[in-house]
Amino acid sequence: MPRIDPASEAVILAGAGRAILLQLARPAVGYGVARHSDFARNPMGRLHGTLMYVYAVMSGTPADRDLASSFVNRMHAPVHGPGDAHSPAYDARDPELQLWVAATLYDTAMTVYERVLGHLPPARADEVYARYAALGTALDVPPDLWPASPAAFREYWRGALAQLSVDDTIRAQADELWAASEAPRWVRLLMPLNRWVTAGLLPAPVREQYGLAWSPRQQCRFDRLWAVLAAVYPRLPRVVRVWPQQYYLRRLRRLARPDTPRAPQTPPPAAAR
Repeated sequence: MPRIDPASEAVILAGAGRAILLQLARPAVGYGVARHSDFARNPMGRLHGTLMYVYAVMSGTPADRDLASSFVNRMHAPVHGPGDAHSPAYDARDPELQLWVAATLYDTAMTVYERVLGHLPPARADEVYARYAALGTALDVPPDLWPASPAAFREYWRGALAQLSVDDTIRAQADELWAASEAPRWVRLLMPLNRWVTAGLLPAPVREQYGLAWSPRQQCRFDRLWAVLAAVYPRLPRVVRVWPQQYYLRRLRRLARPDTPRAPQTPPPAAAR
C-alpha cells in the first residue's frame, strides 16, 4: 500500500487552534482579523477555506491550486489598514505576513505529526519541508523568502516567536473563537476540548500571553492523550486518515463547476482573515 503523504494525515487537524492563535499573535495579523473578519464567531467558515486552500496547494492539481490561490487573493485585496498609536498597520498581501501564516501551518503540522507518527527520515523531512513553501509562494511570498532549509526555518521560527505580542484586542479574538457564538451547536460543544488541546500545543510563552492556564497535572493528562493517539491512529484505515483531504478537494472542485454557485462568504486562510 502506498505511504500516506504527511500533509494529508487527518490527525494534523488537531493543531488547527494552535496555528490560528499563533497567526493572531502577530499583531499585524491579529488586528487585520479583528477589523475585517468574523471567523472567531463562526470558525468553521475559516476552517473550510483554510483546508480547501492547504489541500489544493499540497495535494491538488494545478487547476485546484490556481482556483484556491485566485480566490484567496481576491479576498485579501481589500484587507489593509494604516497603523496608529494604538495598533499596527496591516495588509493581508504583505509577503512577510503570508510567510508567517505558512510557517505556522508547517510548524503545527509537523508538531502534531511527530507526536503521533514519529519523526520523518531526514530526506523525507526535507522533501515535505520544501513542499510546504508552496503555501506561501502560491500567494505573495517570493520563493527566496521561505527559509532555505529546516535548520534555517528553526532559526526563523525562534526569532518570529520572540516578536509575538498578544494584547486585549487579540485576546478578545481568541475568546470569541472559543465561544464560537455563530457556529453549529456541535462545534460549540467541542470548543472546551479544542481550547485545552490548543493550550497544550502552544509554546509556553504564547500560551501565557493568551492567559491559558496550564499545570503539571494538565501536562500529564495531555501527554497521555497523545500516547493514546500514537497507539491508535496509525492503525486506522487509510480511507479515514485521508478523508479530510479528499472531502475538501471535492468541495473546492464543486466551486469550479459553472453550474455551482460560488460561496464568497467562505473566508480564506491567510494573514488578515
